[in-house]
Amino acid sequence: MNASASEPAKKKPAAVRFLNPASGYLTGYAYTLNPYAGCSFGCSYCYVRRMPIAMFRSEPWGEWVEPKRFEADAFRKEWRKALAKGEVTVFMSSATDPYQPAEFKEGVTRQLLEIMAEEPPQFLLVQTRSPLVLRDIELFKLLGDRVRISVTLETDLETVRKKLTPDAPPLAARLRAIRELREAGIPVQAAVSPLLPCSDRFAGVIAATVERVVVDDFFRGDGSGGKRTAQLKMADRYRELGHEALYTPQTADLFLQQLSELMPQGKVYFGQQGFLP
Repeated sequence: MNASASEPAKKKPAAVRFLNPASGYLTGYAYTLNPYAGCSFGCSYCYVRRMPIAMFRSEPWGEWVEPKRFEADAFRKEWRKALAKGEVTVFMSSATDPYQPAEFKEGVTRQLLEIMAEEPPQFLLVQTRSPLVLRDIELFKLLGDRVRISVTLETDLETVRKKLTPDAPPLAARLRAIRELREAGIPVQAAVSPLLPCSDRFAGVIAATVERVVVDDFFRGDGSGGKRTAQLKMADRYRELGHEALYTPQTADLFLQQLSELMPQGKVYFGQQGFLP
């Protein structure tokens, strides 16, 4: 007997599940979708640092990324099953950036979008801070008004970005991405989330660049009433930068007021409301 014939057949790995029921801060969505585990941007304030996916790894958050194994047929089946159940609203992504550098090589996000575009959801929000999002403009056009791109822009000061989010894309590149998305007719918003120390000109920059904005802070927007942020010692980071006086909820409230005076009514949001479908 052939030796290989007597060996038990190897089981094919189970298909990766991409759609997960939304809850907590993202209540209002049917699903969250994370194309990757881990995030190489590794922002110092990221609430995911205090979640199990980050805390139970030997490598520090920001130093590891794992693309999820994509199989077109398996995801198409998962997607159609979700559509058959009812209204599909998706937040992409809640625990990673779908356009982080790994996407250049892996293309998981793009492959997911291609299948979504075949049978569009009720609504898809794409949350990113990467100008790589511009690569997929043609796919976003297929989704029409069922998609919104939310581009994180927490400050207008490169000195602050380099201290608190040194591996994230430069601010000028993000502003350019917002402008080009808007020019292409893609629904887009700026996510000043969380608001970091900024110049007095920042509200004006936002108002001149985008039609819709959502603001958030460390105290009401980290999904735990500020507890996760406190564990990350962000107050100490602000003190090191000489901005300890800004580490208060009133800072975001004042910024929100400035934006409201510069932008049309109904275009400025705070916290969870600004991210909802």
